[in-house]
Formats: sequence, C-alpha cells, structure tokens
Amino acid sequence: MDKDLIKQNINVLYQKYSNDVYQYIFFMIGEHDQAKDILQDTFLRAYNKYESFNGDNAKSWLFKIARNLTIDYIRKRKPIFYIIDSITSINATDRTPEQMLVLNETEHQLYKALSKIKRSYRDVIVLRKMKEFSISESSHILGWTESKVKVTLFRGMKALKKELEKEGYSHDKF
Repeated sequence: MDKDLIKQNINVLYQKYSNDVYQYIFFMIGEHDQAKDILQDTFLRAYNKYESFNGDNAKSWLFKIARNLTIDYIRKRKPIFYIIDSITSINATDRTPEQMLVLNETEHQLYKALSKIKRSYRDVIVLRKMKEFSISESSHILGWTESKVKVTLFRGMKALKKELEKEGYSHDKF
C-alpha cells in the first residue's frame, strides 16, 4: 500500500480516535505526559503495522495497540497509580460551581479507586463502562473470550464498589 495513503488513513484515525485512546491510557496509568507519549507510540505503531490491519474495527485495533503499549510501560516502570489530575468530560457551562465541585470530587474518588484494583479489572471497566465498547469489542481488544470479559467485569465492579466504599463514597452523597 502507498505510504501517503497509509499516512492519510492514520491521520483520519488520529482525528477520530486520539482523544478516546488518550483517555483510556490516562485511566490506566494516571500520568498525563506519559499518556501522551504512549498515545504517540500507539499511532506510530499503527502506521508501521497498517499493512497487517484487516480493516474490521479500527477503534478496537487502536485500543488493542494502546493497551499493549500501556502494559509494556507498566511492566517496565511499575508505577504507583495516583491520579493527580482528573479528566473532565462535562461541559462547565452546564453546571453550577457547586455541582462541578461535587462532580470533580466524585471523579477523583473514582480514579483513585480504579488505581487500587487489579489491572485486569481496571482494563475491562474502562473499556466497557467508560469507553462503552461492546463485549465483543472488549474481548478483541483484551484478547479474552467474551465470557472472561463478562466475569471479569462483574468481579471488577464488585472490587471497585468495595474500594469506593473504603474511600467513603456513598450513593446518598450524590
């Protein structure tokens, strides 16, 4: 395939999915600068491996690349996951300052709790619940069976709930 055409296709994918891929990476490691680096590496790898892409689901393909690079980073660095900043996907003009404060505190609690559960739980929760991938897409990205995705999600949600309760989160607060 022509290098210019590949470059064009990767640019289209970048425009369409880079924000989602970045957020996924950030949810996994909690470091903005490193997430940006892994995002860049994701699209570089996608460019280099584009010939092997079968064209089925570009978003799943990119998330799988991002996941593998993120796991490689975690294995090398074994960082402690602390969420320094939170990503806000809420339009500030739609909320009062008090509502934004409560939402930011809730986000912080969620990210902190996510950082304390097993990586496999965090992987599947971020893909299924935050990024809204289907079971099939999540299975492809993670390289798991669909039943493993379902079971791990169930267990992960229980672990996340337990961790949130340890952090003092209660449904009544919000």
